[in-house]
Order: sequence, then structure tokens, then C-alpha cells
Amino acid sequence: MARRKLTDKEWGTLDALRFSTTDVAVFRNVTVILMSGVGRSKADIAQELGCCPATVDNIRKRYREQGLAGLTPRKSTGRRSRATPEYRAALRRVVQTQPPTLGYGFSVWSVARLNAHLQRETGRSFGDDRLRAILREEGFSFQRPKHTMKGKRDETAYEKARRKLKRLKKGRLRKLAPTS
Repeated sequence: MARRKLTDKEWGTLDALRFSTTDVAVFRNVTVILMSGVGRSKADIAQELGCCPATVDNIRKRYREQGLAGLTPRKSTGRRSRATPEYRAALRRVVQTQPPTLGYGFSVWSVARLNAHLQRETGRSFGDDRLRAILREEGFSFQRPKHTMKGKRDETAYEKARRKLKRLKKGRLRKLAPTS
């Protein structure tokens, strides 16, 4: 940006944006323009802000071409997700279905079980961490299942055995205790 004088209105707008943003990149970009507006050199700005001179050039160019909108970094598009809308629809449907109704012998979905079922159904498989991220994106929360025998045991027999074990432990302590 060959020394272009900023108007008072531009300066005020840029300064307001700089102090109202929470985005570090926007703050840096606005600072580059303000420093350029007071005549600082590209190398000086780059060194001061810890970026390379090419970054300063790019920010200046985007500001010249797009104005304030050019100071907000563009989000890179990246690779499209392998979790297609059809996969996500199947995921939502399966998560909301009880596993026994699908013929499974367990009552709670785990990420591994869900992944295995969806792989059979859709032909797509994801790592556990990625599947957890997809579940969060779809608005589901999850917990790791806690496997207990509660509900499958005979409660009266369990209580009877627990009391007996307690008596045996107390009796053993009496035998081991020294007599005076």
C-alpha cells in the first residue's frame, strides 16, 4: 500500500473495528492498515507484528480491493466431509433407535457399536473421534456406557449374600483381634 493517507472517518472506523473484534487475525489486519496509514514500512510492520512482509502485502491488497470486508480472513473450504447428508440422516435415525429393536443384545449405543452398525448399513466408517465430532455436530451428546449387572441380578439373593459377606468379615476380624 503505497502510503495512502487514511481519512478521519476511515481511521475512526478501523480503530473501532480493531478494539471491538475478538478475532486475533482481524485485529492484526486492521493494525497493519493503521500502521501503513501512518507511513510505517512493510518490513517494519512485519517485524513488529511477527508476520512476513508478504502477509502485509496481502492484507493491504485485500483492503484496497474489498475495504473492511477484506480484513476478515476467509475461511478455507477444505475437503468435503465424507459424512454425506444420507449418512447423517442414517446416524440420526439409528441413534434415536433402541439397539434391541435392531436385534442387538445390548441396550446402549457406544461409539464403536454405532460405527460398526453404520458401516454395515451405509458402507462408511469413521474413527471414533471423528464419529464423536459428527455426533456433536448433529446435536447429540454421549456418555460412555457403564456396564453393571443391576437389573439383571436377583436383588433379594444379592442382599442376602452381601449381609452374609459382611458378617463373615466381622467374624474374621474378631478372631484376628488380640484378646486381653
